Amino acid sequence: MILQFIKETFFLLMTVFGILGNMSVSVNYMFSWWGSPEKKPIHLILTHLAFTNIILLLSKGLQKTIIFFGLRNFLDDISCKVIVYLERVARGLSICTSSLLTVVQAIIISPRASGWSKLRPKSAWHILPFFSSFWIFNALISMNLIHSIKSISLNMSQLKNGNSYCYFTLESQKIKWIVLPLMVLRDAVFQGAMGGASGYMVFLLHKHHQHVLYLQNSKLLYRTPPELRAAQSVLLLMLCFVFFYWSDCALSLFLSLSLGDSSLMINIQEFLTLVYAILSPLVLIHRDGLIPECWHSK
Repeated sequence: MILQFIKETFFLLMTVFGILGNMSVSVNYMFSWWGSPEKKPIHLILTHLAFTNIILLLSKGLQKTIIFFGLRNFLDDISCKVIVYLERVARGLSICTSSLLTVVQAIIISPRASGWSKLRPKSAWHILPFFSSFWIFNALISMNLIHSIKSISLNMSQLKNGNSYCYFTLESQKIKWIVLPLMVLRDAVFQGAMGGASGYMVFLLHKHHQHVLYLQNSKLLYRTPPELRAAQSVLLLMLCFVFFYWSDCALSLFLSLSLGDSSLMINIQEFLTLVYAILSPLVLIHRDGLIPECWHSK
């Protein structure tokens, strides 16, 4: 019981910490958005990413909060459908938004003589159609959850290891084989774009580093442009995303193939689904200096 209490306390604290961090980042970028005459697309994308993280943390953390405080389960079937549906949509939005962030940042730092510079967003408002398409697409491929999620409020014997008040029922194999390929295709396409854009940014940053070394040897002063510093932050974010995404996939595969029921592995897998949403605002705050920027703005 002590270990269970420590686990639930840690999960709850990390969830609250992640929500507060993402709220701080989103508010900061919203103020930067409205207060600056130049509307930067990156600020809009980062605000959307923080908002997506908040949805994911809230939808995942609500059930844990009920269990942690020993509250009476008030989640009926409709509440479970909404919570799990929002969690699935938010995870899909996180992949799409992170990929868009990487691609746009790679285009921004590309040389003006290259063909990629022609794709540079002329206005931040040009990003909004991407957000709409992301929401519609992820909402559609998650529709199967509406029929396969139930609440165990009426049957407490189904509460397994105290992990969730909602459970999946068996769904049609036809629907499963329609949704699953779409989810795999989504992840493959957006992670492929993320990988290509990240590789291109690494190449540009390497060229920039060589240029800096040349100027230092020539004893000339040079200051790194803010776009390149932002690209380094984006690369660090994408490294975190890819690492935790594939760690989650590997652990999920292990759990599906294992015969036993390891509650420790299940808890680790649940935490891996949230750790990117918790750490991403810390990366932005540390690398972009958002806290000093907020104080100076006051």
